[in-house]
Amino acid sequence: MNNKGKLTAVKGMNDILPNESYNWLWLENIIREWLKSYGYENIRTPIVEDTRLFIRSIGEVTDIVEKEMYTFSDALNGDSLTLRPEGTAGTLRAVTEHSLLYNTTQKLWYIGQMFRHERPQKGRYRQFHQLGVEALGFANPDIDSEVIIMQHDLWNRLGIKDLELQINCLGNKEERAKHKEALIKYFEQNIDILDNDAKNRLYKNPLRVLDTKNPDMQDLVSHAPKLIEYLGTDSLKHHNGWKANLKALGINFIENHQLVRGLDYYNLSVFEWVTNKLGSQGTVSAGGRYDPLVAELSGKENYAIGFALGMERLLLLLAEYKLLPAKPSVDIYIASVGGDVTIYAMRLANTLRANGFTVVQNFVNISFKAQLKKADNLFAAITLIIGENEVKNNQVMVKFMQQQRQELVDVKNILEFIKSTIL
Repeated sequence: MNNKGKLTAVKGMNDILPNESYNWLWLENIIREWLKSYGYENIRTPIVEDTRLFIRSIGEVTDIVEKEMYTFSDALNGDSLTLRPEGTAGTLRAVTEHSLLYNTTQKLWYIGQMFRHERPQKGRYRQFHQLGVEALGFANPDIDSEVIIMQHDLWNRLGIKDLELQINCLGNKEERAKHKEALIKYFEQNIDILDNDAKNRLYKNPLRVLDTKNPDMQDLVSHAPKLIEYLGTDSLKHHNGWKANLKALGINFIENHQLVRGLDYYNLSVFEWVTNKLGSQGTVSAGGRYDPLVAELSGKENYAIGFALGMERLLLLLAEYKLLPAKPSVDIYIASVGGDVTIYAMRLANTLRANGFTVVQNFVNISFKAQLKKADNLFAAITLIIGENEVKNNQVMVKFMQQQRQELVDVKNILEFIKSTIL
């Protein structure tokens, strides 16, 4: 494209236009109230971080680091920087940098853009939005249970009924090492069935082979050695305590022993909420424990669990179930023409807004007929018509758009008249 060609958004990075953004605002308001009810506080981190943060936290042998990160060299000083592909690493970097875990615990949430160079498709974009929730400093499975019950609560608040919860236990580093040896031996015996991705991962991170989406490998993967068979007493105690809590809370779940998650920093509890309504992009929310990441980034052992929720996917799911709100209408449209009318109308509009009404005022030199059409397009409940005669007589013509009737009202009485009419 030459310099004079039409400029468009980068592939896979989408504009959110006004006819969509009201859905986002509606959902974000529900999310903020939901998180507040569980005592979580908001944290905001930069969208650009030192590349080393993601290599150390996510792991070099992951699709994200190997194929998907937007990494560039800062032309001013040569630093290697990366647009954040996920939010946990940056959040934990901020917590560590500012000593937020010193002798205390933290319950944090964030929402914002993430970036991965993937093939764009429905529900998967190169710039996407995630809600992240992180509970830091809590050791026992009670917090694992709360992050599940709070997600279940969100689905209920939104009216979503049929998401499936899948859970697994990844144990600790030593247990995964023993499992890794067994996996390598098993897959070596079936090397001809492995695809190229699986062969590349086999000796670096065989656990990721279990996460394959290749249908030709599903039978092989389903019969692979299971990590649950290598868990020690402490890991089993944590996992069984978590499951007992979920059962006591009435939360249905399925144990999926192939569930490993795509990032290297997870241990013990991992989970996904999935749907069959979004095709191949069926994961709506997912997460788990990542205790080792705290030590990796801070040098001090501690505890952490969290999850991320894809906003685009959740909105697609809400649309699928027709659970999105109707676009909000305007309470009042002010149609006006004339030299002294604008200021008169602006004062009236400010009074109405101060009393809680949504008011749109005309500022374009168009006819009354065109202005009334605009009011109709905005689904305004009433239109206030102001001309030079209304200003001269301190009056306002009130037009009820649906009933197709109108009434002349003294301006000093207009607020009470409107309140009695549309409240």
